[in-house]
Amino acid sequence: MSSFFNSRKRPILITFFVIVALVVVTRFTTSRNSAKNFQEILQNLPNENVLGLKNLIYNENEKSQDEFLAKLDKQNKKYFQAQEQRLAKLEKQNEILINEIKALKTPPAQASLRERLIFLYPYDAAARFPAYIWQSWKHGLNDEHFNEKYREGETQWAWKNPGFVHELFNDDTAHTMIKFLYHQVPEVIEAYEIMPEVILRMDFFRYLILYAKGGVYADIDTYPLQPIPNWIPENVSPDELGMIISIETDSNSPNWRSESVHRLQFGQFVIQAKPGHPILRDTIASIVERTLSKRNALLESEKLKLTGSSNQRSLEISAWTGSGLWTEIVLKYFNDYIQSSIYQKITWKEFHDLKIPKLVSDILILPINSFASEIEIPKDGKITDPLAFVKHYAAKIWKTT
Repeated sequence: MSSFFNSRKRPILITFFVIVALVVVTRFTTSRNSAKNFQEILQNLPNENVLGLKNLIYNENEKSQDEFLAKLDKQNKKYFQAQEQRLAKLEKQNEILINEIKALKTPPAQASLRERLIFLYPYDAAARFPAYIWQSWKHGLNDEHFNEKYREGETQWAWKNPGFVHELFNDDTAHTMIKFLYHQVPEVIEAYEIMPEVILRMDFFRYLILYAKGGVYADIDTYPLQPIPNWIPENVSPDELGMIISIETDSNSPNWRSESVHRLQFGQFVIQAKPGHPILRDTIASIVERTLSKRNALLESEKLKLTGSSNQRSLEISAWTGSGLWTEIVLKYFNDYIQSSIYQKITWKEFHDLKIPKLVSDILILPINSFASEIEIPKDGKITDPLAFVKHYAAKIWKTT
């Protein structure tokens, strides 16, 4: 052990004495030949000592350089981390500021209801369909009364559309959202709050959320069979569309008036729309006007209510907020050539016995079996009907609310 230690110490001692000798020679050599003499001294030194001296100096320099680079890298990382934190803070402050500016944006006091709705949520035909899925139900997901069939459908909407934001509203959260989105149009909130039945508010809510946010609204008693992007045919560009709906009823019965408001009706249990669409705006304005008009026709002590038999109540709901009113507004839009750019009269006959998707203006109309498919849900997920997009149980859930 001692011989090993001595063998390791010997080069160090030799190097030390060499350095001391160099210092002495340098200090006391003052003649012109000092450099020459110094060079001679180096030449006379043993080669292994000179190499040891050079290696010692090189290693010290390399060590200092590595330490410097490590410190520099550490400082750079610290700087960039602080910079990213500052940028994130600025982005958050900017987002808050933009939201505050939007909240301060107030429509002119003399503007009509429709003008104020346009002011709040203008329509951009060139925008994309937002990746939202909205649903509403009187129970929350964790409520024991949430029907298992509906729970499965709700889960599938999210699972089949992983890139979409999916929100389920109950009565309370829907009310809160409407007050937030339409606080500058108090008539909307008032009409919503005085509606006598949950189904009326659920109908109204779908138009209100789609008008403000866009995306897809789907009734809780629906089950998606295919992802939402599959709804658009290959020969139709999404840029051409402002809305996608389907036929709900197409009656051949001579007694159709006892069953529905219109012989052919467009469904509103599933709708895809861009925010601010004129059809949604006109639907909202019509519902507000009808609701407030009904209320104003009552005595001060009276409240709005649905009356009559179950069938009469169903027809009144359809004409007030449901597919009867929806069909009326859609056809009105088609026949307003300023909005639709259609220069011929459009009636229900254009969609009678529809078998394939039909593009009218910026509205894609799908056949009945697209959003109300009767096929059984396949266990392997393979859909035999390429136009079957959604299964609708049509459970008449308003009767149990």
